[in-house]
Amino acid sequence: MRALRLLWRYPVITLTVIVFVAVGALHAADQEVLGRWIATVYVAGVVVWTLIGMVRDVLRGHVGLDILAVVAMVATLAVGEYIAALIIVLMLSGGEALEDFAGRRAKRDLSALLDRSPRIAHVLTQPEAVDSDEAHDAPVDDVAVGDVLLVRPSEIVPVDGILLTESGTFDESSLTGESMPVTREAGGEVLSGAINGSRAIRIRALRTGADSQYQQIVALVHSAESSHAPIVRLADRFAIPFTAVSLVLAGTAWAISGDATRFAEVLVLATPCPLLIAAPVAFLGGLSRAAKSGVIMKSGAVIEQIARVRSAAFDKTGTLTQGRPELVDVRPTAGFDADEILQLSASAEQYSSHVLADGIRRAAEARGLVLHAAEEASETATNGVAATIGGRSVVVGKPAYVASLAPDTVRAELGVGEAAAYVAVDGRFAGVLVLADAARPEAAAVVSWLRLHEVDRIVMLTGDVQSTAESVGHHLGIDEVHAELLPPEKVRLASELEPRPVLMVGDGVNDAPVLAAADIGIAMGAKGATAAGDAADVVILVDSLAKVVDAVSIGRHTRRVALAAIWIGIGLSVGLMVVAMTGVIPAVVGALVQELVDLATILYALRALSGPPSGLRLTRPRSSTGIP
Repeated sequence: MRALRLLWRYPVITLTVIVFVAVGALHAADQEVLGRWIATVYVAGVVVWTLIGMVRDVLRGHVGLDILAVVAMVATLAVGEYIAALIIVLMLSGGEALEDFAGRRAKRDLSALLDRSPRIAHVLTQPEAVDSDEAHDAPVDDVAVGDVLLVRPSEIVPVDGILLTESGTFDESSLTGESMPVTREAGGEVLSGAINGSRAIRIRALRTGADSQYQQIVALVHSAESSHAPIVRLADRFAIPFTAVSLVLAGTAWAISGDATRFAEVLVLATPCPLLIAAPVAFLGGLSRAAKSGVIMKSGAVIEQIARVRSAAFDKTGTLTQGRPELVDVRPTAGFDADEILQLSASAEQYSSHVLADGIRRAAEARGLVLHAAEEASETATNGVAATIGGRSVVVGKPAYVASLAPDTVRAELGVGEAAAYVAVDGRFAGVLVLADAARPEAAAVVSWLRLHEVDRIVMLTGDVQSTAESVGHHLGIDEVHAELLPPEKVRLASELEPRPVLMVGDGVNDAPVLAAADIGIAMGAKGATAAGDAADVVILVDSLAKVVDAVSIGRHTRRVALAAIWIGIGLSVGLMVVAMTGVIPAVVGALVQELVDLATILYALRALSGPPSGLRLTRPRSSTGIP
């Protein structure tokens, strides 16, 4: 059955082999003339079919290399080399089969993501019953937010959800590239596409199927699969000069020898399979390798761009830093205790969504302080939060906001890279909580690697205050810092950066405009910044800035392999044509040799599936500035 499927998939190869066998049998039976006519009619039919395809391509504005194959087939028939003509047909159809095989091999890891896409969810019929796992199967697209789902052992989590079971172990390698299983506790988020461990678990759907992490990745992969890189079209731009050189060499050989057969002998070695196949296979391999390492590139064109990047811009919070401010100091005023104001502040910050609030809450919990519920709480956007905790009025926020309610507020002296939350209790200034957002441990190494690998300009574009941004920039080796920017200002600066292409890395919704505006936008998508991911050209699925280096390294290696494969094909073809001009390579042998050239070129293009390590050395950045 498998053999029959292969025959049906490649009908031209099947027909050519049948004709080949028939011609050989007729030749053995002294019916050479009949065999010649059968071969001639068959090859002529292939020529007509190829010419029709060429006309269609030209009408679509695409000039390809099939003209060489057509001329070679016509020339071999004209001089009576009908066996060579059949070999050329077999070579062209075999080239398509080789391209198909190499393409499937190159995008194996991309296809694995698509093949594993969850389609069915087990929706619990009685979600409130702890001792009942009765469920009905429903398409993933029909799962609603809030549905309670059962995920059996070794099954794929169908949608993003909150874990209701006490704990669970999951294989997230298809999402993050991390091979080790991870353990989630009750209340933690479980991402779709993760593989459940050895025990059944319950989750409450957090997002619909279409909005879940795995489906977003699958959408990116579909986009990547259907794309073509500029360098693939570059192969087409070789068509006219390569055709001209081939015809000149073949014509010269004919003119010098006076033998029309020499024209065909040279031209059979000029068939264009290396140019038609090598570059697409290489770029599919690059996309596949990137996906396997946790980096989704949305198109082959992105590989071409990222391979040539000359400038890089970074957002600060959540990109160069961890986006998790940590409490580094508590400065109470007279009459207040450090643990007292931290406990009251953390209790009030339960009702705030500010980036500093989470750091204050974590610090209080780490010290074993119990957080109290508020009798009343309200948040003033961008300023702070006010709450009544145990009958006491607590205000936490910016100095101006706190000073408006507690006139004795005094501004604190902060070190570079530090931020402060001011606290007032019952109308009195109670003290200051000092926080710092730690730089990513790999950030300095990433900046250094880019500088050493032909990225001439590295800048920071951030909305944070100038002093903090400059201290982080200096800490990581970034000298050019643009701070206190609004999104339109980021877009303007990114569009004005030179030299180009420009790479921009960000993680938040506010980064979406500048990611879309940059030549290459890279989104740190591990934390689910959907807007940023939609706007970006590259999405990093692992919460590590080191993947930026992987993306650039893979892009450059893939481009080198694609160009090398093209030039190998051209070099071997031209060299063999020059040799054939002397008449030492018969047409039949030349056609067979050209098939070996095709195979060598494709095998070389598959080198894009692997490559040398990036050479990134992850060391902790210097800490002389006081940033943790």
